[in-house]
Amino acid sequence: MKMASCKSLSLLFFFVSSFHLSIQENTVSLSFPLTSAPLSETSASKPKLLSSLTMAAASSPNKNAAASSPPLGYDYRSSFKYSMALIVSLPIGTPPQTQQMVLDTGSQLSWIQCHRKTPPVVRKPPPTTAFDPSLSSSFSVLPCNHPLCKPRIPDFTLPTTCDQNRLCHYSYFYADGTLAEGNLVREKFTFSNSQSTPPLILGCAADSNDAEGILGMNLGRLSFISQAKVPRFSYCVPLRRQGRVAQNINNNKNNNIINNPTGAFYLGHNPNSGTFHYISILTFPKSQRAPNFDPLAYTVGFVGIRIGGKKLNISPAVFRPDAGGSGQTMIDSGTQYTFLVDAAYAKVREEVARLAGAKLKKGFVYGGALDMCFDGGDEVEIGRLIGDVVFEFERGVEILTNKERVLDDVGGGIHCFAIGRSESLGVASNIIGNFHQQNHWVEFDVANRRIGFGVADCSRSL
Repeated sequence: MKMASCKSLSLLFFFVSSFHLSIQENTVSLSFPLTSAPLSETSASKPKLLSSLTMAAASSPNKNAAASSPPLGYDYRSSFKYSMALIVSLPIGTPPQTQQMVLDTGSQLSWIQCHRKTPPVVRKPPPTTAFDPSLSSSFSVLPCNHPLCKPRIPDFTLPTTCDQNRLCHYSYFYADGTLAEGNLVREKFTFSNSQSTPPLILGCAADSNDAEGILGMNLGRLSFISQAKVPRFSYCVPLRRQGRVAQNINNNKNNNIINNPTGAFYLGHNPNSGTFHYISILTFPKSQRAPNFDPLAYTVGFVGIRIGGKKLNISPAVFRPDAGGSGQTMIDSGTQYTFLVDAAYAKVREEVARLAGAKLKKGFVYGGALDMCFDGGDEVEIGRLIGDVVFEFERGVEILTNKERVLDDVGGGIHCFAIGRSESLGVASNIIGNFHQQNHWVEFDVANRRIGFGVADCSRSL
């Protein structure tokens, strides 16, 4: 899903500086150290929030994504800032061309920017530009008669049509009404001369204004992890450095951004997983999915919130989907902040106002999403007044954000409490954003249908 007013809230973009390959038994391990970079002005106008939500009602998660053949594993490391988008650079094609893609656990279809950039005599494309299909021997376009393009049962998560060239055309709508479209193609992710994925179905967007594509990582059958049969992936979110002026979401300018932090992202086995605490990825009957439930999301059992040591009086039922699917709680790498349905948000705001209400900036809403914000340079004192924030999950698993980090610097001397109302995004779900995953490993163990959390110093996880 995309929300035009929340682009800088939801996307964190990263660029790979190098990678190395190692092989352990049947697992390919690739390491990508990353540094963060500003959002492009074109992509900054189109946030990608929970991009499967608006078109997932008719689809089912691929429960056996890793079961049919030996999986590939990737050791993928990324860094991000919170007014930016989570972008990785991956080698695609034969020979590989480095492509920038937003890592999004809320999206299914992966797509890249495609166009013929250079005359055929030029064989080595620049490392971070749009993909040139003419330079890849493994590239192919899906014709109109491909089963995916004309399925017997229409897949409303991926609307397809025939274009004027008799090629398979896709249209992917986001929640803010913007559109990603192009042709469906097959292409490899080529990590070395001897290691690559099989040809995967991707979108090839020739006319998009975005500078980056999408790496779709949800449970859908066409997501990257399902097609590549990746059994698990994990990331470690480093603490964002303070002392910078945040990106202005209206003019897409970045000022005084310092010390790009780096974290780690694994596709495949994580050597730290022995320290993780796991909760189940939940499933629900189809009768409970419409119209608001996203069956392709990483849905978890969220049971409560503590602020400053006080357990808020919120019914656990608020965090589980009702008969219409409202109330689903999901873990999303593509959303920066945490968003709660009204019944939960009202209790959180009431407690923050009780603890620090005298300092609230009245009438101010950041990005159309965060309305608990504070003026001035006393964010440390305000954090102490509010105290630690703890999200409670099933099996006693918790995510703690300490009092020094409950506010986010959004620029202009303003700091906002990093929880918003889901209604501001036009959704009826609880979304655990990456702000509240800082200094935690988060592992999506798809093969065993569980998510693990582990406390870590993510700046040292490389």
